[in-house]
Parts: sequence; C-alpha cells; structure tokens
Amino acid sequence: MRYEIRVDGCMSETLARAFPELDHVVMSGQTVLFGPVVDEAHLYGLLARCRSLGLRVLEMRQPPE
Repeated sequence: MRYEIRVDGCMSETLARAFPELDHVVMSGQTVLFGPVVDEAHLYGLLARCRSLGLRVLEMRQPPE
C-alpha cells in the first residue's frame, strides 16, 4: 500500500530523516510524506512518530494506484 501524509509546515531535511522509509516534498507551506506502508501497524507507527515530533497532520490518504 502507498500512503501520503500531509503535515503543516516545511520540514527540514534533518526532521525528514526521522522518516527514512518515506520520500517527501515541500509545497505550499506543507510537507507531503509519501511511500509504501507495509501494514496497519506501520501506518499507526508513522502517525505516532508525527505526533511525537510535534507535527500537525493535515491529511492522510491512500492515493489511487
């Protein structure tokens, strides 16, 4: 499964390294993390990582294949 997680603000490269399994792009004052998610536990782990780093998740979605 592929997911996109959109967070508020422009993440620094240092902060983006906290998500080594995902790519990222900064656009319009937001950062989109995207890439493969193995299972539901992995997805919840990514969201927990966002929360622990103080990132505000604006949207999470599974884009069409």
